[in-house]
Amino acid sequence: MQKLKLTKLTPHKQTDYWTVCEVEKLFETPFLELVFEAARIHRENFDPREVQLSTLLSIKTGGCPEDCTYCPQSARYNTGVENEALLAKEEIVSKAKLAKAKGATRFCMGAAWRGPKERHMPMLREAIAEVKALGMEVCGTFGILEEGQAEQLKEAGLDYYNHNLDTAPEHYEKIITTRKFDDRINTLGKVRNAGLKVCCGGIIGLNESRKERAGLLASLANLDPHPESVPINQLVKVEGTPLFEAEELDWTEFVRTIAIARILMPTSHVRLSAGRQQMPESMQAMCFMAGANSIFYGEKLLTTSNPDANFDAQLLYKLDMKPEGSELDFATILEQQEQEMVDYVAEHGLQSLETETMHPAHFAGHEVSGGCGSGCGTSMAKQQAQSSDVGYYKAS
Repeated sequence: MQKLKLTKLTPHKQTDYWTVCEVEKLFETPFLELVFEAARIHRENFDPREVQLSTLLSIKTGGCPEDCTYCPQSARYNTGVENEALLAKEEIVSKAKLAKAKGATRFCMGAAWRGPKERHMPMLREAIAEVKALGMEVCGTFGILEEGQAEQLKEAGLDYYNHNLDTAPEHYEKIITTRKFDDRINTLGKVRNAGLKVCCGGIIGLNESRKERAGLLASLANLDPHPESVPINQLVKVEGTPLFEAEELDWTEFVRTIAIARILMPTSHVRLSAGRQQMPESMQAMCFMAGANSIFYGEKLLTTSNPDANFDAQLLYKLDMKPEGSELDFATILEQQEQEMVDYVAEHGLQSLETETMHPAHFAGHEVSGGCGSGCGTSMAKQQAQSSDVGYYKAS
C-alpha cells in the first residue's frame, strides 16, 4: 500500500505552518526548559489553575468493524468487550445529570461504529438536545460522517465533534487499514463547515518513532483553525489487541508531548486524556504544569479505566486547581462526596467509613483489587493520602 503524503496545503490564515523537523527540534529541547516555555505560553492564554472537566460515556460499545490495533472495541480482536446495543436516550440523559452534579461542564458521547447510519440520527439528535438543555456543553464522537450529518448534529445542539488523527500520516497504515488518514481530514472539514467546534488529538505509545510523534503534533498544529480541544492519549494496552505488547514510553516523553502541544496550539485546551489511571499523581501534576488544562472526569473512558472522580477531586484539590466554568470548587465536591459516603453508610447499616467497602473505587461501583480498584497493589491508606474548504489540508 502506498504511503499517504500530505499535498495541497491550503493557506493558514490563523496559524503558523510547522514542519516535522521544527517539531522534532522542540522534542530535543532540555526537558525543564521545554516545560518552562510551555508553562509561560499557557499562562499567557489561560488561568493556570483552571481545568476543564469533561465526562465521556460510551453510548454504543463493542462490535466495531474497524481494525484499529489499539482498540478493544474492534470486532476483530478477542478482548472480552461484547457488542452492545445503543443506549436508550433516558439512560444517556441520566448519566449526563450525574456528571454535571459532580462538576463536569462538558458531556461527551462515543459510539463504536465506523459512522452513524441514518436510522441512528433521530435518537442522537434527541439525546444531544436533552443533554444541552441541562446547561452542559455537548460533544460527540461518532466516527466518519456522511454529507449533511454534521449539520443535523449542530442543529440538535452539539457543540464539539471529536475525531482524532490518532497518529502521524506516515505511521497511519501501520495502525489502521480499514480507513485512511484523509478520511479523518475529510470528516473534520465537514465538522468545520457545519460550524461545530473540533476536538482532535492522538495517541502516544503506538510504537511510533519520535519523528512520527512530531508528525502527529505537526499535523494537529497545521489544522486551521486549531482544534479547540486537543486530547493527548497515552496508549492503554488491552490484552487481545495487536498493540498489547507495545514498547513502554518513558514518562518524560509523554510530558514533552503535552508541552509541545501547548507551544504549538497556545489557545487550545490540551486534554490529559486516556492513560491517567497508570500515571502517578506527580506525573499528572507535571502535565498540568506543562500546559494540560482539561481532563476526562469519571471512572471509565469508553471501555478502559480512568481515575475515579473521587481521586481526581483529591488530586486537583491538592494542586489548588479549580473547575473551569463550574459553580463548584473541589473543596465543595469533596464535601459532597464525603456526605454521599456518610449517607451510604447509614443506608446500608455499616459501622464506619473505615472499611474496604467504603474505598472510593468500591463506592464508584468497582470491585476493590489490590487496594485501589485497579489491581496495582497500592495500599488503600496510601491511595487516600496521596474534504474541506475551510483551511484544512488534504491528504492523498
